[in-house]
Amino acid sequence: MAEKLGIVVGGGPAPGINGVISAVTFEAYKQGLEVIGMYDGFKWLSKGDASHTLMLHPEDISRIHTRGGSIIRTSRENPTKDPAKMTNVIKALNELGIKYLVTIGGDDTAYTATKVEQAAGGKIAVCHVPKTIDNDLPLPHGVPTFGFETARQIGAQLVENLMEDAQTAFRWYFVVAMGRSAGHLALGMGMGAGATLTLIPEELGNKISLNKVVNILTGAIIKRMATGRNHGVAVIAEGVAIRFDPEELTFMKDVPRDEHGNIRLAEVPLGDMLKQRVTQELAAMGIKMTIIAKDIGYELRCHPPISSDREYTRYLGYSAVKFLVNGGTGAMIMLKDGKSLPIRFADLLDPKTGKTRIRTVDTASDDYHMARRYMIRLEKEDLENEALDMLAATAKMKAEEFKKKFSVAVE
Repeated sequence: MAEKLGIVVGGGPAPGINGVISAVTFEAYKQGLEVIGMYDGFKWLSKGDASHTLMLHPEDISRIHTRGGSIIRTSRENPTKDPAKMTNVIKALNELGIKYLVTIGGDDTAYTATKVEQAAGGKIAVCHVPKTIDNDLPLPHGVPTFGFETARQIGAQLVENLMEDAQTAFRWYFVVAMGRSAGHLALGMGMGAGATLTLIPEELGNKISLNKVVNILTGAIIKRMATGRNHGVAVIAEGVAIRFDPEELTFMKDVPRDEHGNIRLAEVPLGDMLKQRVTQELAAMGIKMTIIAKDIGYELRCHPPISSDREYTRYLGYSAVKFLVNGGTGAMIMLKDGKSLPIRFADLLDPKTGKTRIRTVDTASDDYHMARRYMIRLEKEDLENEALDMLAATAKMKAEEFKKKFSVAVE
């Protein structure tokens, strides 16, 4: 009787999931294994229910690598919050005869994978495949999570369309991009499209002042107007909302959370809130500007993967099976310099929190400084040289008054 390998997908969708499922299935069958896909992440496993599964065969999945979504779907069910749920997961996996398990997901699913491997007590070998359009798993600089490149490319195309619309209809767009803990996607979309500016939480600190964000956006609009351009697009990472100073906000405490305790950022009206505040600031200066808030995120998650993600996910799926059948367990697989390398689960965890470490944008890196140089926003020198008079005149303010008000934007 053939040994069995199980596949579980957790967290939000990302382009390339089906590519991993396809590659895992192909390689597992070549290794003499049977493959079982678990429907809906850990949802049913957490109940001890082993009936919601799909036997995967090479002939059934031969072309799914070109499709978005997940043929076994996904969920955010979190069995690590309840010991009884974790016991149920192991019970269900044992009932199915699973010897090897491939988990596909982001930071929360990676953490769940570490706990499943521990709870299995050596009876189930576990390998995690890094998936998230947020690109925030702790891989080396320049090594992406799968799905990110597709999301960045499609997101950049959408922002580019909005930039053309902004110029044609003389307006501004505030585009809120997905990125709960890091600004990789927002920065990639902004750079790819040549957006006017991008705001990410990493550059703003752990406790972000709403007033500062409003002044950065307002200042950018004024700087553009001072050069005769009354249009633009600002890309803002949704994670900015998480770091707002709670003393400035009241609505955040009532925002719903998911199974992992994360704020459902889709429920936070970040774009509309910033639009309202900036519009008020401009109106107080006698400036009328049309600003449109636009969220971009869900449109990207199930888009068919671009060729780089199709190829990348095949390497990852093949490497995960190779790692497991060669006796490996308790690691996340990655591809670097053409070679598959495992990162031990223990090395993924933050010793302070016990959770999966988050890879944030390195604002000291050369690539971030390059991105920053292409943005149009107030800089320190704008408040010190001859540009100050032009900016102040555009805002219908005295030079010292303008400098005092917008100094927070360049701190």
